[in-house]
Amino acid sequence: MALPLTQPEGQPGQVGAGSSPTRRRAFRKLLAAGLIGSSIEWYDFFLYGTAAALVFPKVFFPHSSALTGTLLAFSTFWAGFVARPIGGVLAGHLGDKYGRKPVVVACLAVMGAATFLIGCLPTASAVGSLAPILLVTLRFVQGLAAGGQWGGIVLLLTESASPKRRGFAGTFGQTSVPVAVILSNLIFVAASGLMPDADFLGWGWRIPFLLSVVMFGVVLYIQAKVEDTPEFRRLREEVAGREGPVVRAPLAQVLRRKWVTILLGCGLLSATNSLFYVSISGLLSYGTGTLKLQRDALLAVVLISSVAMLLAIPWSGHFSDRIGRRPLILIGGLGVAVWAFPYFGLVDTASLPLIFVAVAVGFAFQCITYGPIASFLGELFAPEVRYSGASLAYQLSAIIVSGGTPFLMTALIAKTGSTVPVAVYITVMGLITFASAWFLPETNPAEVREDPHAIPGAHLYRAEARPE
Repeated sequence: MALPLTQPEGQPGQVGAGSSPTRRRAFRKLLAAGLIGSSIEWYDFFLYGTAAALVFPKVFFPHSSALTGTLLAFSTFWAGFVARPIGGVLAGHLGDKYGRKPVVVACLAVMGAATFLIGCLPTASAVGSLAPILLVTLRFVQGLAAGGQWGGIVLLLTESASPKRRGFAGTFGQTSVPVAVILSNLIFVAASGLMPDADFLGWGWRIPFLLSVVMFGVVLYIQAKVEDTPEFRRLREEVAGREGPVVRAPLAQVLRRKWVTILLGCGLLSATNSLFYVSISGLLSYGTGTLKLQRDALLAVVLISSVAMLLAIPWSGHFSDRIGRRPLILIGGLGVAVWAFPYFGLVDTASLPLIFVAVAVGFAFQCITYGPIASFLGELFAPEVRYSGASLAYQLSAIIVSGGTPFLMTALIAKTGSTVPVAVYITVMGLITFASAWFLPETNPAEVREDPHAIPGAHLYRAEARPE
C-alpha cells in the first residue's frame, strides 16, 4: 500500500524536520526511488549517445565514410531530442490533469521497452536500410519517454519536500544524470573490454541496451509504493465537487500566460546542455577520430569527471535553498562562457590529463547551474500548470541545444579543421544562460527564505487567477 506523505503541522503533505519518523522514511524512499528511476531512464538515453559515437556508424551505416557515418549516427541521436518536447507536452498535459505519478510510471516503462528493443535490432548487414529506420523509430520513442519523465520525477520530489529544502530535493532527479553517465560508460567499457572488437561490434554492443530490463522493477516499486504529490492531491481536493481534471487545458493556459517564462526557462539550460553533450558524446567522436586517442581512455576521462558531479549537483541545490536560485545559475552560465576556449585548448593538446581537467572544470560549472534548475523551473509556474510549463521549457532546450550539439561540433570541425567555432558556440550558450537567469525573477528571495511559512515561487503566482 502506498504511504501518503502527510503531516499534521506545517505544509500539508510536505516532509520536513517536523515530520514523524515514518513519514521521513517514506520521503527518503521517495528520494531513492526518484534517483534510481531517473538514473536508469537517463542511462538508457545517454547509452545511445555513446553508441552513436563509437558503434552505430559501423553497425547501421557500414557503407558510408567515417565522417558521413558519424554524422548519420548523430542525426539519429538528435531524433530523440526532437521527440523530447513532444513527450514533455503530452506528459505535462496529462500530469497537470491527472497527476504526476501515473505519467512518470508510463514514461519509465516506455523508456525501458524502447531501449531493450534497440538491443534486439537487426543490423544493416542483415536487413539493409530497414535497420536505421527501426533505430530512428525507437530513438524517437526514447525521446518521448525522456521528455515526459524529467518533469514528473522532479515534481514528485520537490512538491513532496519541505518548502525550505526543495532545491536540495530536486537534485535527486538532477544527480541521476552523472549516475547515468557513469553507469553507461562503465558498462560500455566493461562490455568492450571483455571481448575482441569484432565480437563487440558483432553482438557485444547489445548487452548494455538489454540490461535496461531492470527498469521494470523500478516501475513496479513506484506504482505500488509512491503516492502522488501533496500539492496535486490538494488541487484534487479543491475541485472534488466537480467532475473532470484539475485543469481543463493546462498547456493552453501556460502558453497563453507564461510564454515568456517558458522561453527564458529554455535559455537557462543552454550552457549546461551544450557543454555536457560535447563532453559525453562529441568529444568521444573527435578524440578517437581526429586526435587518435583510445576509446576506453576517453570513456575513463568522462567517467572519472562525472564522479565529482555526484557531490557538486546536490551541493548547488542545497546552497540555492540558502542564497537563492538565480545567483548560482548566473555564476555557472558565466563560467561555461569563460571556460569554452580553455576547454578546447586543453582538448586539442591530445593529453589525457589535460583533457580530464577540461572536462572536470566544465562539469563543475555545469553543476553549479544544473543543481538549482529543477526547483527553479517548477517554482516559476503555478501548481496547476507546473508540469506543462517546466517540462516544455526543459525539453525545448533539448531539441534546440542538446541533440544538435554533437552533430554541430562534428560538422564545424570537418568544415573548418578547427575547434574554435565550437568554442564560440559554447560561449554564446553560456551567455544565453546568464541572460535568461538575469531576466527571470528569483523564486527563493531573502524574504521567502526568512519566513518559515513562505513557499518558494508562491509570491509569483499567488495573484494569478485560478483556472475556470
